[in-house]
Amino acid sequence: MPNVSVVIPTHDRLGLVDEAVASVLEQTFPDLELVVVDDGSTDGTAEHLAARFSDPRLRIVVQENRGASAARNRGAAETSGEWLAFLDSDDRWLPRKLERQLEALAAHPDHPAAYTEEIWYRNGRWANPRKIHAKYSGWIFERCLPLCIISPSSILMRREVFEALGGFDESLPACEDYDLWLRLAARHPVLLVPERLIVKRNGHPGQLSQAHFGLDRFRVRALWKVAYDPEVPDRLRARALETLAEKARVVALGARKRGQTERARVFEHSRQEALAWRERIG
Repeated sequence: MPNVSVVIPTHDRLGLVDEAVASVLEQTFPDLELVVVDDGSTDGTAEHLAARFSDPRLRIVVQENRGASAARNRGAAETSGEWLAFLDSDDRWLPRKLERQLEALAAHPDHPAAYTEEIWYRNGRWANPRKIHAKYSGWIFERCLPLCIISPSSILMRREVFEALGGFDESLPACEDYDLWLRLAARHPVLLVPERLIVKRNGHPGQLSQAHFGLDRFRVRALWKVAYDPEVPDRLRARALETLAEKARVVALGARKRGQTERARVFEHSRQEALAWRERIG
């Protein structure tokens, strides 16, 4: 059984997925398996990868188009390593990514997951992450509330923790990573490896963040899940409700500007419910 299982979900990214696959197979830590889940591609991805790579550590799984969450979960179910990592098919890893994370986790055995700093490539040029994307180590739940600071391409986590959390929420069309990291960070400390070990591409067609406007509406759904989670302590629940109320306010305001009165009403009600619950917690 390999020590690390890597899952790459992909859909019609024939021009990018080669680099992602190669960056995994070229890791300095070799004890791994890689499953690429072809999520209903129409560009010949599966056939191309099978012809392009002969490494026995690579397997290709083909399924009907069900979305990134379902593809990641399918890949996790198809693998067996103690550690589980994900890589988006438009990103790539630097060669020592897994090696450095495993070293850090061995030194911090109480942390079941680690993520890394990132190199950004946006709209055809290199870019620096903004201050709001700063990353932290340890009990980072409250740091994860405003936005998603953990990239799926940077995480390495114990399989048993991923399975206990239930994997990615397949009902969310976007912000499924935000949702999972909140559930993770509410229960466990998460280790930051302060090195730029992944290249994250943004600004090209096909990204979920571009396919869905108003991403805060999906974050509101994720925050309600946290609020109703009986394992989340009231201190964290209160912070989640505060964030939920603010994000619901923003969504309602945007909906009113677009003339979407019913959506505005729903999210304004959501805001009021969150504030009332927060008040009851004290």
